[in-house]
Amino acid sequence: MTPLLDPLQLEGAGIHTVIVATPDLQGRLVGRRVPAERFPGILECGVEICTCAWAWDVEQSFDLIGAGVLAVCSMHNGAPDVALIPDVGTLRRAAWLQGVAICMADPVWPTTGEPLDISPRVLLKKELARYRDMGYSPQAGTELEFYLFANNPRALRKSDFRDDLDPTTLTPSDFMIHEGNGYEPFFQKLRRDLRDSGIEVEAGQSEWGTGQWEMTFAYGDPLEMADRHALYKLAVRDSAVAAGMSVTFMARPLNDQPGSSCHVHLSLLDDAGGSVFWNADAEHRMSDTLRSAVAGMLEHTPAFMAWYAPTVNSYRRTNSQEIAGYGRTWAVQNRSVSARIVGHTSSALRVEYRIPGADTNPYLTLGGVLASARDGIARSATPPAMTVGNAYDGEIDAAMPTQLAEAAEMFATSDFVRRLIGEENTSHFRHLAELEWRVYQSTVTQWDLQRYFDRI
Repeated sequence: MTPLLDPLQLEGAGIHTVIVATPDLQGRLVGRRVPAERFPGILECGVEICTCAWAWDVEQSFDLIGAGVLAVCSMHNGAPDVALIPDVGTLRRAAWLQGVAICMADPVWPTTGEPLDISPRVLLKKELARYRDMGYSPQAGTELEFYLFANNPRALRKSDFRDDLDPTTLTPSDFMIHEGNGYEPFFQKLRRDLRDSGIEVEAGQSEWGTGQWEMTFAYGDPLEMADRHALYKLAVRDSAVAAGMSVTFMARPLNDQPGSSCHVHLSLLDDAGGSVFWNADAEHRMSDTLRSAVAGMLEHTPAFMAWYAPTVNSYRRTNSQEIAGYGRTWAVQNRSVSARIVGHTSSALRVEYRIPGADTNPYLTLGGVLASARDGIARSATPPAMTVGNAYDGEIDAAMPTQLAEAAEMFATSDFVRRLIGEENTSHFRHLAELEWRVYQSTVTQWDLQRYFDRI
């Protein structure tokens, strides 16, 4: 990939700072800032950061590091450093930040040069290599929803989010143009900044939830899509803060409003650039390869819920009947199922996987979906019968976890997951998910007080 910026010409391009970044296990970008004139000098050896970046929970608690249960980072191994080696083909202007560029990087052990296996970006790159060995080129896209509030973000945090949230739209406004017009200056600048950062926005809209919005990105290589997704979240958050507003990518931030999704679109190309999913002579033009891919995706959905729905809050969305995916179901052009087949031409036919929420880590979710589809293809697996009508009218899928503790158990006991990422990494993700659940279980919430304080 040709760099979007020349690392030797940064100052001439008005760049004074380069952010060297990589995703943590929550999908947030971590790294360091480097003066532009020093950036060429770190291309080979990178910049070092502590492995704690992959050991923290969402609050950066010390619990797991102190307990010594994570092989990659603990007090027993001294919490060592890894080097972030810039992927120079991703060097781009962070146009929403004046004079700043950003370059994605992969963590490696400085003494051996071996990649840090727990890195979500490394895991996704390994999965894409497996597809190359099969002669396939996956194509992917993500649709990311979020809520935008007029509240000042610092004031909200300092009030423990007890201030009344002021949504940017006050009525359900799915696809409505007039509601979007009021915030066009904000989104116009955001779209321009994303374009100037090499992140191509396909479309945007106001959503059904009050204060809810969505943007989609140009379809393409899954690694580039995951990078765009992570950078987009950063740009949205930074832009909202600059405008005095607050944004959340929680899966379901409000009790009386729909959740926010991250639908994943997937198709496959062969070495000649043709669609592997298309068969003009088959029912619904779906090839046997597509059917097997869907079979694998659905079969392994319970095991990967710890990635697709990684927080306690995630299950407030997936347990609802708000077209957030429903068990291991699929159909053509049916939003009530988990795997929806869309597209009417060979270039457009694809699977829309609807279970992941906006809180998901795009690298892990794309990796999980791709690995599951690949396994189904390799085994020529057969999917269940397609759903007819409303999937929610069918029986509850008892194999699906309904809360994070169950998801952690299913992830950790899956033979497929353990073979895919190894015992050590499987244990690492399990510990993080179980810590999240324990913290939740031991915390008295506003809900507890409102429900029980003067009633029992």
